[in-house]
Amino acid sequence: MKLQPNNIYEEIGNVLQNFSPISLDEMNHVSLMNRMDTKFIVPVSILPTLLRDIGKDYKVLDINNDRVFLYKTEYFDTQNFSMYEAHHNGKLNRFKIRKREYVASGKLFLEVKYKNNKRRTIKKRIEKENHEFSTNESHFIEENSPYKMEDLELKLSNEFYRITLVGSDERLTIDFDLSFTHGDDKDADFPEAAIIEFKQSRFNINSAGMQVLKKHGIRPESCSKYCIGAASIHSNIKANRLKQKFELLEKFKLN
Repeated sequence: MKLQPNNIYEEIGNVLQNFSPISLDEMNHVSLMNRMDTKFIVPVSILPTLLRDIGKDYKVLDINNDRVFLYKTEYFDTQNFSMYEAHHNGKLNRFKIRKREYVASGKLFLEVKYKNNKRRTIKKRIEKENHEFSTNESHFIEENSPYKMEDLELKLSNEFYRITLVGSDERLTIDFDLSFTHGDDKDADFPEAAIIEFKQSRFNINSAGMQVLKKHGIRPESCSKYCIGAASIHSNIKANRLKQKFELLEKFKLN
């Protein structure tokens, strides 16, 4: 773990050592590029307890003996934030376009996520060789979304740490130590919060992880890192439907 010194982070790392490991290659059976997503927002302080409770039912992604990994993401949107607006307004058949760097594996992908009217998330991606956009990548965007590369601009950069747990037919990701930036003088950080996401081929409320969260009184929360970050940094976009999310994040700061 390459995080800032923190007793909670150290405790998380210690608990993860009790999980059985799984490699990237072994995770191929649960790639889940077409899936149902269920998200939860929790305080980072509860993660050691949750991890202890689900340890026997999941394996943890392990790369070179590391089990917590840094992710870097850049989000692209139109000048008037049409993708953000669609998500904020709860519209289905919506898109998200991002460039994501998986720092531990050295992989960089251009990704298009599509939420259809059946609430399934369909993700398509191609590997990038560098941070510049190519003609092939412009075609990829046009083929998999209603947008053109020339209509998009960088709206947000994001970093976070992720734990990936793998069950028989699901992945469970835990993202924490979230930070957002845009330009040199705009930033927002949420070190007290974590976002837990279940990625399942079919929604299964009876999965071991779901039952543990239910036991602790944690309920699902519709949540988007892009929307939280964009609303935190860009004051010119509406965010009234995110008010409850920001109140919850503020509550974590006070506890």
